[in-house]
Amino acid sequence: MVAHLLRLKLTLLANGLKRSAWQVVGLVIGVLYGLGALVLVVSGMIALSFADAELRQPVAVLVGSLMVIAWWVVPLISFGVDSTLDPARFVTFAVPRRSLLVGLALAGVVGVPGVITALSSLSIGIVWWRDPLALVTGLVGAVIGLALAIVGSRATTTAALPLVGRRRVREAMAGLAIVPLLLVGPLIGRFSSGVSVGIEDVRGVADALAWTPFGAPWAIPADVAGRDWGLAAAHAGIALGVLALAAWVWAKALAYGLVNPPHNEASAKRRGLGWFDRLPATPVGAVTARCLTYWARDPRYALAAAIVPVVPFILWVLDRDGGALLLAGPIAAFLLGWGISADVAYDGSAFWTHVASPVSGRADRWGRVLSAGAIGLPVILLFAAGSALLTDQPEAISALIGLSLGVLLTGLGVASVVSAYVVYPVQQPGESPFQTRQGASTAALTSQLVGWLALLVISAPEIVLAILAVRAGSLSLGFATLVVGLGLGVTVLLLGVRYGGRALERNGPVLLQRILAFS
Repeated sequence: MVAHLLRLKLTLLANGLKRSAWQVVGLVIGVLYGLGALVLVVSGMIALSFADAELRQPVAVLVGSLMVIAWWVVPLISFGVDSTLDPARFVTFAVPRRSLLVGLALAGVVGVPGVITALSSLSIGIVWWRDPLALVTGLVGAVIGLALAIVGSRATTTAALPLVGRRRVREAMAGLAIVPLLLVGPLIGRFSSGVSVGIEDVRGVADALAWTPFGAPWAIPADVAGRDWGLAAAHAGIALGVLALAAWVWAKALAYGLVNPPHNEASAKRRGLGWFDRLPATPVGAVTARCLTYWARDPRYALAAAIVPVVPFILWVLDRDGGALLLAGPIAAFLLGWGISADVAYDGSAFWTHVASPVSGRADRWGRVLSAGAIGLPVILLFAAGSALLTDQPEAISALIGLSLGVLLTGLGVASVVSAYVVYPVQQPGESPFQTRQGASTAALTSQLVGWLALLVISAPEIVLAILAVRAGSLSLGFATLVVGLGLGVTVLLLGVRYGGRALERNGPVLLQRILAFS
């Protein structure tokens, strides 16, 4: 049965390549990418094998740990990687559970990621070739590490299937997946700008990982090379114990999943009308309720909202002295205020309800503005006041609040006009928030650059006043910034809603025609 499952996996992969030429292209790209990563790992391990044992152990543990962690984490946020042998497809077949587990585990090695991981694992074990006993244990540890990666990955994904199978959870995880990507650049920039990482720091991290299931298999040969049998036994016990636990969790989760497939979310009963029950039964209230529902449930909006809480951390990483942290409020205000610039495009074909119903353009604009403002106002107030207090500059609170409010209100006003004139292809509801639609680049880039430039020019007075107030520590300039920011922002918002509403009434049918042409 195990051999049959392996042949089935190979057959499914071959048939997939015959079905579409693009899958062949994707496989070639994946193979080239995997070979590049494999060459880097293998060449690095060859060079490492000639280094001192004190350097070999931490580097081998770090590289091996990263591989195991990637296998455990990536399938959870990509929900759908390597589904050619989905266990749910074996529900109607009397396959023994043990054979199914072994077959699925070995099938995990069949494919580009599995082969690359297996070869990389062996290269880590061969690092210890100068000590025959350490070499044997290194190869055994590599096999254990590979098994931990595959079995642990299957255990986590199978156990999390009832939760990850829900569409809302998948959408939230897709949005949150971008957060680590946002942090990579600042962290690399921070380390490359003068933060030195010594071998002691690397060894400290490796020693900590060696006591986890991610790094324990790769630490065993170093213990054997040092003839520290007690430490080797401890690391082997951790690796084998967690491997057995992961196999048990996988077996239990698989047994449960085979007889309790995920239920259909469409059959779930929902009560009430959500925001439509809480807001007034007016055109503005209806649009506001619909937009608030989008902000809560649509992953395209959730992605923009997920970025905002990361802003203060990124600024802190870039400037540990704290000066850049003062920009958290204005940047969050810009992101949330400008976030409605693509609202009409995000409506998709549902925008016909706005065109067909007797909803004025001004009511449409106010509904979208109020929904974004309700989310943005408390956030920017918290960021502006919090950043001033954290940097020991309480006198800058009024200036930062004035600047943040001015940018938020101005952004909402300018976006209300831009979205009434320009629509471009965007991700459709249910699609990945990271997907880019063909033809979106030019229109999106042009409208965004023009809108950003207009927002910057209009906000220039409060920007200049805020800079002067913060640098001088002047309360009077801070209050002047607050007055100017509120006054100018409210004026731009009122004008933007007024003229944007008129433009929407004129251009509504044309915008709808363009949106339908994109789909």
